[in-house]
Amino acid sequence: MSAASAQTASADLYRTMSTLRAVRRLRTDPIPPDVLERVLQAACWAPTGGNQQPWRVVVATDPAVKQGLSDIYGPEWAKYTGGFMKRLEGLPSDEFAKWERVIAAGDYLADHLHEAPAILLFCANPAMMAITDAKLDRVSMVGGGSVYPAVQNLMLACAAEGLGCTLTTLHCFREDEVKSLLQIPDGWATVAMVPIGYPVGKGNGPITRLPPANMAYRDMFGQAWTS
Repeated sequence: MSAASAQTASADLYRTMSTLRAVRRLRTDPIPPDVLERVLQAACWAPTGGNQQPWRVVVATDPAVKQGLSDIYGPEWAKYTGGFMKRLEGLPSDEFAKWERVIAAGDYLADHLHEAPAILLFCANPAMMAITDAKLDRVSMVGGGSVYPAVQNLMLACAAEGLGCTLTTLHCFREDEVKSLLQIPDGWATVAMVPIGYPVGKGNGPITRLPPANMAYRDMFGQAWTS
């Protein structure tokens, strides 16, 4: 690869990362098999502890299976939004309106989840992971490091392919039902549900996140980052 080509590829990667929105309004158009294979391959390239790849993904395309996932997800979304909207009371009107738009997009997903061309359900087996924080006196988080990079790779690949997607974990409130529906065996946990499809409207675009000045420290926690 020439230097110019490498620079272009690098710019494309940064552009994709900086425009990966949660896209909740998806068209029903089918995803070509080669496109689906590529985004799944991107997930498989992700690093995992000990290179064990302790995750699997169920790609739900059957209408009955998608409807089953939708029936599980919808009530959990309704409960979540009820509490979330109460927490927004008292916000300035412009801020409240912004979150109302987010909730409206989420409502659309909940109402149309069964119509997404594919719903990806990531699961993982803790027995295959080197969970180095398992015995610490806090909630364990290390195991997720062998799963969520795959989810992120897939989502970035979706954006590069012109697909929209979003990550949700609300299904975990009813994990037993999800595992029964998808015939996920004992010992495996569900970690992420990612509906994907071509977006209604613009889809991916500029995102708002805190910059390194807010998120990074120099040498010691709390010590200001300077580039």
